[in-house]
Amino acid sequence: MIETATQNTLTVGALAAAAGVGVETVRYYQRRRLLETPKAANGYRRYGEAHLKRLGFIKRAQAIGFTLDEVAELLSLNDSRDHRIARALAKEKILDIEGRIAELDRMADALRRLVRVCAHGGEGMPCPIINMMDS
Repeated sequence: MIETATQNTLTVGALAAAAGVGVETVRYYQRRRLLETPKAANGYRRYGEAHLKRLGFIKRAQAIGFTLDEVAELLSLNDSRDHRIARALAKEKILDIEGRIAELDRMADALRRLVRVCAHGGEGMPCPIINMMDS
């Protein structure tokens, strides 16, 4: 059973497990300065609730499309409490996601057209899907 994380009692392994990431991910985030590396006490580094919450934020931000560089910027803005810039970054990310969705919609429409053409073609005719890939 994992001890409460509020008292900085978690080892790096327990922190990683509680956050649902690997130990190497925790270390990578520390190297990227996304996550503080606590000072060692008695030869061990101990992590707490703040570390767990920060890892959770990083995971959630990545899940909605933010890169680690953007996560770092958001974290620094949170530390400075600059909501205006954080809101602007989120709006930019929305536009980026909407652009990608539009592109994926165009790709899906093109594939639908190819599937329709393929379904109406004769057996002796070349497959339009394969021919499209040769172009």
